[in-house]
Amino acid sequence: MHTHQHQQHPARPAPPGARPPRTLARDLAGLPEGSLARIAGWVHRRRALARLTFVVVRDRTGLAQVVVREPEALAALAGLPEETVVEVTGTVRLDPAAPGGAELVEPTFEALTEPATPPPVELWRPTFGAGLPTHLDHAAVTLRHPRHRAAWQLASASTAGFRSALGALDFTEIATPKLVGTATESGANVFTVDYFGRTAYLAQSPQLYKQMLVGVFERVFEVGPVFRAEPHDTVRHLAQYTSLDAELGFVRDHRDVLAVLREVLAGMVEAVRRDAADAVRLLEVDLPVVPEQLPVVHFSEALAIVGADPDEPDLSPAHERALGEWALAEHGSDFLAVEGYPMGKRPFYTHPQPDDPQWSNSFDLLFRGLELTTGGQRLHRPSDYAAALERTGTDPALLAGYLDAFAHGMPPHGGFAIGLERWVARLTRVENVREVTLFPRDLHRLTP
Repeated sequence: MHTHQHQQHPARPAPPGARPPRTLARDLAGLPEGSLARIAGWVHRRRALARLTFVVVRDRTGLAQVVVREPEALAALAGLPEETVVEVTGTVRLDPAAPGGAELVEPTFEALTEPATPPPVELWRPTFGAGLPTHLDHAAVTLRHPRHRAAWQLASASTAGFRSALGALDFTEIATPKLVGTATESGANVFTVDYFGRTAYLAQSPQLYKQMLVGVFERVFEVGPVFRAEPHDTVRHLAQYTSLDAELGFVRDHRDVLAVLREVLAGMVEAVRRDAADAVRLLEVDLPVVPEQLPVVHFSEALAIVGADPDEPDLSPAHERALGEWALAEHGSDFLAVEGYPMGKRPFYTHPQPDDPQWSNSFDLLFRGLELTTGGQRLHRPSDYAAALERTGTDPALLAGYLDAFAHGMPPHGGFAIGLERWVARLTRVENVREVTLFPRDLHRLTP
C-alpha cells in the first residue's frame, strides 16, 4: 500500500517541439539546464520585486520556483491569486538558491481553475499563523499548509508500517461492520442510528468481529474508524478516530500479544523514517527507539511507583505521565507496558490472571506518558463466557452470533488496538489530538 518518496522514474526532457510531460517539484533539478519543463500545482506565493516576480508553485512533493520577467507573463500572473491551480511551462535553470536547486525561467502560465478565493491564512508562511479553531473551521484549505500536510503524512506512513509489519507475520487484513445490532461492549457510550426502522449502533470497535475471525484466519488486523459517544471534551479524546486493530490465535498469554505489538511499533517507526522523511524533518520529530523488549510493570507495581493508593482501580492521566517519566529514567524507553489491570475495569471478554483472578491478563501500553494501546488475552472457552455474562448481567441472546464462534471451537487468543491520531500526536508532541486529525469529530464539531 505504501510508496517510497522517490520511487517513480526521474523526469526526462521532452523532445524538441513536443509538449513536455509534467515534472514534479522534487524532480525539477534532475532535468538538464536549458531544457523545457512543465510543472503544475497551486500558486503558493507570489513575491514582486522592482523588475521581476518570484512565483512559488506547490505540488504534492514540495515547492518549485518560477522567475517571471516578461511583460506578457507578468500580465497573466496578475489574475492568478494564491491557491489558484496552474500549469507553468518554462526553461530549467539550475540555481542552488532556489527551492530544490532549480527554477523555471521564461515561463508561460495556464490557469486550470478560476482564480482562487484567498485562503483565511497565508499558507506560504513557514509556521501556521492561526489558532486551532480557525484551522478546523477551514480545514479543507488550511490542511494544505505544509505542516498540517506533514502531520498526516506521518499517519499515512504509520498505517503502511502497521500493515506491512503484520503482513510479514502472516496476518490477514479484514473489514468488519460499522453498523451493529447490539451495544453490549460498553453500554451507553454508543451512537444510535435508524436502520430501516430498527435501532442500530455505530461500532465502538471491531473487537467482537475480530475475535470471531480468529476462528477463520488465526491472525487478523483492521484499519478503520471507531465511534465513541463519550461526552469527553478533552485534548486527547475524539468521538471518531482511526483504530489499528490486531487479533491473533494460539497465544500462551498476553505477553505473546505484547511481543507482536512490539514488532508492529518497530515497523511503524521504520516506515515513518523511510516513507515520511520530509515530514519528520519539517516537524522536527524525534522518532522513538522501540526496545527489543518493551519494559513491563504490573498494575500494582505501577501504583506503588507513582505513590497511589493500592486500591486505585485505574491509572489517571497524571499517573500515566509519571510512569512515562519513570520509564524514560529507569529504562531509557518512551514505552512502558502496564499489565494486570483489575478485572473490574476490563471488558467481559478479558482473561483473568490465572494465579490471582482479581487481576487480568491485559495491558495498556503507555507512549511518552499517554495510553496508546489497550490489549490482552481474551476468554476462549464457552463456559468462561457463560460465567462472565452471568457476572455482568448480560443476556447471552444479545451476543448469539459472537458466542456461536466459541461454541464451535476457538483457540486461546488475544489482541490490541492503537489509536492512530493519538500515536501521531505523541510523535509530534502536540498538545491536542485535533491538531493531527484531518476532520475531527467531537462534542462540538460535525463540520466540515
